[in-house]
Amino acid sequence: MLPVDDLGEPVPIPDRPRRVVSLVPSLTDSVPVESLVGVTDYCPVDTTRIGGSKYPDVDRVLALGPDLVLTNVEENRAEDVERLRANGIAVWVTAAPATVPQALASIRRLLATAWDVEPDWLVRSEEVWRHVEPVWATAVVPVWRRPWVVLGRDTFAGDVLRRLGVANAYADDPERYPRPSVEDIRAKRADLVVLPDEPYAFSATDGPEAFPGTRCELVSGRHLTWYGPSLVEAREVLDFR
Repeated sequence: MLPVDDLGEPVPIPDRPRRVVSLVPSLTDSVPVESLVGVTDYCPVDTTRIGGSKYPDVDRVLALGPDLVLTNVEENRAEDVERLRANGIAVWVTAAPATVPQALASIRRLLATAWDVEPDWLVRSEEVWRHVEPVWATAVVPVWRRPWVVLGRDTFAGDVLRRLGVANAYADDPERYPRPSVEDIRAKRADLVVLPDEPYAFSATDGPEAFPGTRCELVSGRHLTWYGPSLVEAREVLDFR
């Protein structure tokens, strides 16, 4: 019986794949680096670039002859996944995790299935993020502007902050990524506005000026939204009490 990915789809994954293309930046540095032959423009690995995660150059991916392509249900387009599979490529689709434990469990299953490995960083991350701090602040977490987009319900980054004692002011919104006006965001009267540098590159001169009188924290998107080796240090990096 074939192993199944996070969406329950069977994947003819080879034993210890040696030609892997990652279309998910947050997964790339979780994969044995010697296996990677193609990555997106935003991945932290020096190998062949195949464009962005939303619009990769599928022809270039096919030309690399991968035995496995890693994708994500939110970051990658279904039509690209379908085209790769139609060309006989094994595609592993990861889900959009709502919590840190879900994300780490997804990575653990992928690594165990494909490479039969349990890296030290994974074990340490599971230990580091097990504890949930009492709430000491509420926050709004914009991830885009023009229009404004914020973290809503059931997001990995929201759970990262909650485990640090920071409650998401939009956690009860029906949308995972609401699009409130800046006036609506200000009306939340949150203690903090957390501004990551990706996917939108918020900076000291682009973002905080929209929220006068509210404490703004500029943070690394890699530590807030990626679920790989960076999680080991993310808890300490993001603890801005």
